[in-house]
Amino acid sequence: MQPELGKTLTLKVKNKLNTDWVIQAGNQVVLLPEEEAPHGLQIGDFISVILYLNTKGELVASAQPAIAEVGQNASLRVVASSETGAFLDWGLPKDLFLPRTKQKRMPEVGEYVFVRVFFDTFSNRLAASALEEDLFSNENHQLKEMQLVKLKLFKSTPMGYLMIVNNQHIGMLYNNEVFAAVQPNVELEGYVKKVKENNLIDVVLGKPGYQKVGDQTQQILQLLKEANGYLPYHDKSDPEEIYRVFGMSKKNFKMCVGNLFREKKIQLLSDGIELVGKTKKP
Repeated sequence: MQPELGKTLTLKVKNKLNTDWVIQAGNQVVLLPEEEAPHGLQIGDFISVILYLNTKGELVASAQPAIAEVGQNASLRVVASSETGAFLDWGLPKDLFLPRTKQKRMPEVGEYVFVRVFFDTFSNRLAASALEEDLFSNENHQLKEMQLVKLKLFKSTPMGYLMIVNNQHIGMLYNNEVFAAVQPNVELEGYVKKVKENNLIDVVLGKPGYQKVGDQTQQILQLLKEANGYLPYHDKSDPEEIYRVFGMSKKNFKMCVGNLFREKKIQLLSDGIELVGKTKKP
């Protein structure tokens, strides 16, 4: 019986053959290439691996983590395409195949597609199937405005990003609400900004209201302490640079800095901000 493919298994290292490790998988042995194994591996160790078929159709192992395993969903980048389908980077040496029959349109190289990884019993191989928006229904949702939610990228659009909300619904995160590209497969915290007609949902990143500003104020103070009391950012700094360093919009940055100044915790300089009591910039 063939061991399960595409899922993390904990297996024992049986031997070493030339430069490859021999892994015991049920009543079969599988090769783990040296470049796929962790440093310091020894015979007798138990190791977490994923089994898959290489380009020759041979059963092999990898100790590298996959972006998504069988039964899981993820946004994967298209690295190549052909008449029969697209090939996706899922973290393992062999790219994951997305058959043309499992997608509504052929994605372009470099594009991210939201897919489910599955084991194709017909071909006896791992593959992907594109998932569509209607998988995440907004019908009968119980979301309220200002409600905290978990967000994950579904796909980008000219208006912004379609986000998966609490793994169940779809919400729109508009371009003017973000100041850096939203990364695939990263769970973010956000909140429902508006619930509109026809069950359309707008979302934004971070926490709502004064709680958000309060948390971010403490974050600025912490970063100042870690930077010896001085940071070269102010109300003329580039919004994208503010977002990259502080993880907040420039508007919220200015609100937080204003609160800290009124509380006499920082000084406003022409080229940055400084903790009160610090006498000299680095």
